[in-house]
Amino acid sequence: MNAVEIKNLTKIFGSTVALNNLSLNIEKGKITGLIGADGAGKTTLLRTITGLLVQNKGAISTLGYNPIIQKEELTHHIGYMPQKFGLYEDLTVIENLMFYADLKNVPYDFDKKLDFTGLKPFQSRLAGALSGGMKQKLGLACTLLGNPELLLLDEPSVGVDPISRRDLMKMVREMISSNTSVLWSTAYLDEAHSFDTAVVIDKGKIIYNGAPHNLGSNAQEFEDNVIELMGGYKREESLIAKNYNYTAPKVELTVEADNLEKRYGKFYAVKNNTFKIKKGEIFGLLGPNGAGKSTSFKMMCGLARPTGGSARIMGVDITKEPEKARSNLGYMAQKFSLYGSLTVRENLEFFASAYGITARDRAARISETIEAFTLEKYVNQKSDELPLGLKQRLSMACALIHNPPVLFLDEPTSGVDVLTRRDFWNHITSLSNKGVTILVTTHFMDEAEYCDRISLFYKGETIALGTPEELKLKALKLNTKDRLRSELDKKNLPTMEETFITLIKDSEKK
Repeated sequence: MNAVEIKNLTKIFGSTVALNNLSLNIEKGKITGLIGADGAGKTTLLRTITGLLVQNKGAISTLGYNPIIQKEELTHHIGYMPQKFGLYEDLTVIENLMFYADLKNVPYDFDKKLDFTGLKPFQSRLAGALSGGMKQKLGLACTLLGNPELLLLDEPSVGVDPISRRDLMKMVREMISSNTSVLWSTAYLDEAHSFDTAVVIDKGKIIYNGAPHNLGSNAQEFEDNVIELMGGYKREESLIAKNYNYTAPKVELTVEADNLEKRYGKFYAVKNNTFKIKKGEIFGLLGPNGAGKSTSFKMMCGLARPTGGSARIMGVDITKEPEKARSNLGYMAQKFSLYGSLTVRENLEFFASAYGITARDRAARISETIEAFTLEKYVNQKSDELPLGLKQRLSMACALIHNPPVLFLDEPTSGVDVLTRRDFWNHITSLSNKGVTILVTTHFMDEAEYCDRISLFYKGETIALGTPEELKLKALKLNTKDRLRSELDKKNLPTMEETFITLIKDSEKK
């Protein structure tokens, strides 16, 4: 029996076809993953299933109801967690739960949910003060109130670290009843094997629907096959790196942090952070939400003043000579930080001016950047109107427009499709080969493999530092009591995600 039945569904916004003659059945009592990039049609599909959007063509049945004419009856049977779930940040954890219980007219029976989410000690904390992972857990707990027959989750794990992502899936599996159906949308292809059924959507069409293992027994195989279904990926020479004209730094250590510290009252966001990055190195900062990665970035860029220690870019102290240090740096922030009301060209003009490119050189540099990032079609379009992949491309273009020797990228590929991700890393590795130093954070564990070295961050401190293989070997030895056995198993190293989880859990024991 099916919880949702969709036939020839089409939804159009202006000139954009969001859903293109899509047909799909969601099996009752199963967890179905809806996998696709930002703009693929996931959110539109979920909103149509709930009756929040009305299709242009096609038919849809949700739990036997017509969501257009029976929306009020249907609402009592579903739980819907939108992409930006409406937690009230000025209410506490318990107050948010009480509010949603009142909305659903269900009793204040929160003990099991508070225990399972680990939020019991934080009941009196404001929702706005929670970490990203904890906010998602609270949002999911609110959505699960009333034991819905159909649970619709729109990217509940976006921007969430691997440990929290596993916790969210465990929470769903253990807290729903056996006949509850779940449709979970995600941009993370490595989540595919967590689902009973994987549905891959691209440009409003279903390109795969079936058991995850039938498309690949592990995350990398699955991704490679999805890329083939999307038309394949051909790596080409990076025009960005090819046109990157800058003077190679004379210093060998281009980025240095020495006992860097950021304290808020008695709380340490970053504590005793020390690392040295060489010219042309790709250095990864990995860690759970709230570990202190973005705070470190902001201190290294001069956007937040350290309460202790020092940081240097190209040998220049960021606190003593911030402008000089920042002139050597390109920074791509975690959240889209461009000006939405400005066009693509206007954003490039603004950042070219802000980075000190002279009026005489500005026009030529902007033209080169537009060509290198293939932005010709969008130069007169406002950046707010761009899909996420193009926004990220423009954000990187603005960070690189002055050809800096050092580049900071804070989760540059979050939410973009798999082909765009591969393009981004083609550019990043090509820039590294030209001698550009790159500091990057990511929640995609497969991306960590591109890094020359990784600093694993937890609770504001570095708990492991080394190459991807060195960290994997460390995790292997922690999981293998017999040292000889661990030496023999070097060919069967754990994945980067398994390594991440093992090292974090080992740190917690200490």
